[in-house]
Order: sequence, then structure tokens, then C-alpha cells
Amino acid sequence: MDHSARADFHHVHRAGDPGKPTLLLLHGTGGNEHDLVPLGERVMPGAGILSPRGQVLEHGMPRFFRRISEGVFDVDDLKLRAALLAAWIGTALNEADETDHPDGADTARVVALGFSNGANIAGAVLLGHPGVLAGAVLLRAMVPYEPDVPPLLDGVPVLISAGRADPIVPVGQVERLASILRSGGADVTVVWQDAGHGLVQADLDAAASFLASHFVESR
Repeated sequence: MDHSARADFHHVHRAGDPGKPTLLLLHGTGGNEHDLVPLGERVMPGAGILSPRGQVLEHGMPRFFRRISEGVFDVDDLKLRAALLAAWIGTALNEADETDHPDGADTARVVALGFSNGANIAGAVLLGHPGVLAGAVLLRAMVPYEPDVPPLLDGVPVLISAGRADPIVPVGQVERLASILRSGGADVTVVWQDAGHGLVQADLDAAASFLASHFVESR
């Protein structure tokens, strides 16, 4: 076990409008807790924001878990850090909101929006900790690991937005990830962009449409 791992994260938190979820923003390699905040604001204005910084450093660049090489993950570390992140989410929301929401924050309305390394840790939370996330937007994600049994994800909406020319994430990885999530009952939508590993406007448009259709309460 990595005794340096801890269940606290440098993060940005902001409460959202009634009827909108909290977006758990998970950056890519080399990012930080501020990187995806503008993206979150664009794809769902008024949503709550919870944006942690990854605790692993790779050549000085923050990540959410260790890897052995490009596309080869340290699965033990990945599972450990996914567990720490899953445990931290509710604690962070409740601590931040305890004065305004004495009965506790609505942790059942947390939707991950992750890019690359952040999408992969979000995938690991979905696989290993069903019930923590109400849904997910996975941008340039690959299979975090192969679970022994399908996750219990009955009806959980998941959007996977992939690049047709992505040099890091092969097509087969995207298709396998979608298959694993569907095997657990997740409602998976896969969209393909004419792009590489970097994001394009079509990713944001797809994320905004997905979030609006699944996570905005009519009031």
C-alpha cells in the first residue's frame, strides 16, 4: 500500500443552482484544479463545481494515478486512488456545504467530467464504486482496468467522446470501455469527433447536450 496516498485534495468548490448537479471536474496529465473550471461553466452554466488536483506527480506534472508507461497503468495504484477519490467526494461536499445544507450535500447528484487521465480515474470510480457518481462525461478515455465482475451501474448515463485520430487512445479501447460499462447496465453514448487527443468544440457541444438532457430538473 502507498502510505503517501491520502484522502484530501487541493480543490475548487462552488455551489450550484437548484436543479443542477455538481460537476466533478477531473483534469488531464499536467493540469490542476483550475484547468477544467471554465469548461464546466461552458457545458453546464450554473452547475456546482468540485474540481480536485491529482496527487501523483509525473516529472512534476499532476496526475490522478501512476502509470508504468504511456497507456500502461499501475492498476494497484489506480484502484487505491479511485477509492480515495470516491471517499473524498461526499466529505468535501458536506464540509463545504454544512452551513447552508445542515442535512448534508446532495452527493447523489455528482456527475464526473474528466479529460484523459481524469476521464480514466472517473472510469475507475464507475467500475469500482458504483453509486458514487450519478453519471459521467468521459473525454478521451480508455479502459482503466478489466473488472472481475460487471459493475452495478443500472441506468447510469455515461457519455464517451472519442477522437477518430487519437494517437493515445485506440478505437478498440473506446469500444471495450463502452462494452464494460454497458455490461453493468450503464446507459452509454459514444460520440466520435474528427480530432486527435485534444478537445474540440464538438466535444463541448456533445457534453452540454448530454448534461442538459440527463441532469437538469424541471422546476
